[in-house]
Amino acid sequence: MARALNREAGTGAAQKPFAGKFYLQELLNSGGMSEIWLVTDSRGKPYALRTLKKELRFNFSARRQFVRGCETLAKLNESEFIVGYIEHGKADGTHYLLMDYIEAANLKELFATQDPLLTENVAQILLDMAAGLLHVHESGFVHLDFKPENILVTRNGSVRLIDFDTAIPIPEKPVKQSKNPGTPGYMAPEQLQREPLDGRVDIFAYGVSAYEILTHQKPFPGENPAEILAAQKNPAGPVPLREHNPSLPIALEKVVLKCLARDPDRRYPFMSVLVNDLQKALYV
Repeated sequence: MARALNREAGTGAAQKPFAGKFYLQELLNSGGMSEIWLVTDSRGKPYALRTLKKELRFNFSARRQFVRGCETLAKLNESEFIVGYIEHGKADGTHYLLMDYIEAANLKELFATQDPLLTENVAQILLDMAAGLLHVHESGFVHLDFKPENILVTRNGSVRLIDFDTAIPIPEKPVKQSKNPGTPGYMAPEQLQREPLDGRVDIFAYGVSAYEILTHQKPFPGENPAEILAAQKNPAGPVPLREHNPSLPIALEKVVLKCLARDPDRRYPFMSVLVNDLQKALYV
């Protein structure tokens, strides 16, 4: 649940206690509304601790979103593709989430640095991303913020999905959200336009992420939501993947482009169907 570390837990770091049973070893990441710490217990076992930032402890909306993410992760059935949940609660006035610690980098970081880990394991990473999202849906939730930044990849190429703060129960039929969480570049058109949505927005987000990984380009470029939506509404659709990367199998291109259909009824109806087609496309 963090970037790979080059030193053992605790080396050269002050061990500050937390909740009476953990010791803060190193701040691994800070962004948005939370911080991620490497912590150890009294036996030295490492964990990842996510805490709500102190300046937000009296922000009701932020607290509610943080706790909702904790509760969602706790309800997800155990899976090799989801970061491991241990406990959540409030200690020393701070809301926290304790998870398994894994040495990993998120997919956005790997992509930005052109890490060979990504290129050498791209087929398995694509499959594991889809399998993780399938697990989220089968557990009864829509992620609503599926993107490379929320996908961890270990040094052996294993995938873990993280950050369920915006997740909602899968609706029986498309429903309109009172708020519009997520990241515009990965949002489906119906999400950007504040229209009723369902699990197929995650399928669209998967398509955007896969397109970026395979082509090093964005399918719908834009500097703001309006520009991104305009690109999505272009009748020509996104540039076919093989124009950017001719070595890609035609079947794989078809899978990704189907995920990116503007009309949700033209996308895959369920993640299980997507996973099945993806397996065929990658391992013909």
